[in-house]
Amino acid sequence: MTMLANDMLTTVRQGLSQQVRGRRGRTTDPAWANRMLLLKADEKLSERARHRLAGVFAADDPTGSLQVAWQVKEQLRTLLNTGSLEAAAAAKTALADLVERAAMPETNRLYKTVCRWWAEIEVLIVTGATTAKVEANNTAIKHIKRTARGYRNPDNYKSRILLRSAARMAA
Repeated sequence: MTMLANDMLTTVRQGLSQQVRGRRGRTTDPAWANRMLLLKADEKLSERARHRLAGVFAADDPTGSLQVAWQVKEQLRTLLNTGSLEAAAAAKTALADLVERAAMPETNRLYKTVCRWWAEIEVLIVTGATTAKVEANNTAIKHIKRTARGYRNPDNYKSRILLRSAARMAA
C-alpha cells in the first residue's frame, strides 16, 4: 500500500510540473530535486529535511495539491501502522476527509484501493502478518529462472532454487 501511495505522490508531482512549467522536472526545480524527500516517512525526516520540504511546498506547489497528496500518503502510513481496529477506523475516516479535500483522481484511486482491500488491511492490523517473505522468495526464484544460471539439467536447476530458498529461510 505504501508503494501505491508513493506512486500516487510521484504522479501528482509529475503532473504538477507539467501543469506549472509545461515540461518535466529538472534538477533546478525544488520538487524534482527533493523528490526522494517527498517519499521519505515523516517520522524519519530531520529538522533540516522538514525545512527543505516546507521550501518545496512553498516554491513549487502553487495549487497546494502536492502538499495534500503528501498528507494523504502520510495518513495512509498512519492507518497501516495503527495497533487496533478502532484506531484504524478513525485513521480511515481522516484519510477519507483528506482525499475529499484533495479532490484529485490520483488520491481518489488510492482511497478506492484502500476500501477494496479493507478486509485484508484489518487482518494486517490485527495479526501483523504479511506475505512479504513469500513474495521475496518468489522474486528470488523468478530471478534464478530469468538468468538460468547456465543449468541445462532440470534437477540441478531445481536444486539451485531449493538451496536459494533454504538460504533465505536460514537468514
